[in-house]
Amino acid sequence: MDLFGYLGPYGLEWLNMLVRWLHIITGIAWIGASFYFVWLDNSIRPPAPGSELAKKGVAGELWAVHGGGFYNPQKYLVAPAELPKELHWFKWEAYSTWISGFALLVIVYYLNAQAMMVDRSVADLSSWQAVGIGLGSLVVGWVVYDLLCRSPLGKHELALGLVVFAFLVASSYVLTQLLSGRAAYLHVGAMIGTMMVANVAMLIIPGQRKMVNAMMAGQKPDPVHGIKAKQRSVHNNYFTLPVLFIMISNHYAMTYRHEYSWAVLGVIMAAGVLIRHFFNLRHKGRVEWRYPIAGVSLLLGVAVAIAPKAPVQAQAAAGAAQGPDEAARFAQVRTIIDQRCVSCHAQQPTQPGFATAPSGIMLHTPELLKQNAMAIYQQTVQTKAMPLANLTNMTDAERAQVAAWFEAGAKTGNNGAGKN
Repeated sequence: MDLFGYLGPYGLEWLNMLVRWLHIITGIAWIGASFYFVWLDNSIRPPAPGSELAKKGVAGELWAVHGGGFYNPQKYLVAPAELPKELHWFKWEAYSTWISGFALLVIVYYLNAQAMMVDRSVADLSSWQAVGIGLGSLVVGWVVYDLLCRSPLGKHELALGLVVFAFLVASSYVLTQLLSGRAAYLHVGAMIGTMMVANVAMLIIPGQRKMVNAMMAGQKPDPVHGIKAKQRSVHNNYFTLPVLFIMISNHYAMTYRHEYSWAVLGVIMAAGVLIRHFFNLRHKGRVEWRYPIAGVSLLLGVAVAIAPKAPVQAQAAAGAAQGPDEAARFAQVRTIIDQRCVSCHAQQPTQPGFATAPSGIMLHTPELLKQNAMAIYQQTVQTKAMPLANLTNMTDAERAQVAAWFEAGAKTGNNGAGKN
């Protein structure tokens, strides 16, 4: 094996880690700024009529204390009379988050599309087809969303929000019919993230530049630019919680592996929007408990709806096939795990694209099988998330054998039978 072939997966693992770290850091900066400015807009109070602030065109102000200092931010109706010498632009947080997120998408998904994006039980795609669908979803998502915002519907926020939500759910459905559940979820998140960063790059920052350029030319800025920027900024605020869930969704196969995964995602996104709306209203001084109650109710409802059913029939069938002998039963299960799982979950994986065992779980000894029995049961039987994209073609009969072994106590045999 040449040096690149040997160290390539290891190098990609490091690149994955560092880019993921960068993505989290920049994401925190962007989301933090978004949350802060929406809070600021909702918390400022108008100055007294006829006061000096009102005469200066200040729409609102507030006093805050943090870190041992006092702050007095003010917001102008359109712009101050004079342009300040130093003006901070909040844009690189957004750009850096999207660039690092897209790089992570390439590293984790596009460079290993057959393992991470293709599920042949869903659609038999080539790597290029899967990557093309992923990239196309980002472009189509932004174009449709932007056209909706620019249409007459854009003047009616509630109606626009409902239509955009319906579009996202429909997109989730289409993607889950083409890609693996995990990849479909991540691309819905990437689609929303692309909408968010495009809002910044194509509406918010250009609008602010036009206002600044007008002031530099001695003209009065057109307030329409601020109005459009504010609309898209609020949209970004409501997109945030759904995107954050999708960022962590790859750890929870119970959601993306469900038969109706697109509907599961839709309900969870709706819950996130309702909970975010509660906080936005609270910043205005309105406490509307119906919104978080509705959001939590949706989450509880979907948790109950997708709960795994006890595999009584599978256990009986597998038990009958295996017989009562614990050592023989474990030997069968170990053979299944060796054939279907150990290519990835070993000290030195042999599956292309994997330098280390996913999540650090190794299954190449009886002791490790016993230790990870719960995870094996959850991932191979309850959610069927593993093997990843069922690359090794684990059958339903084999999953039933694993279920019967676990439900009988996950015993490794009278004498730890199996290969060492």
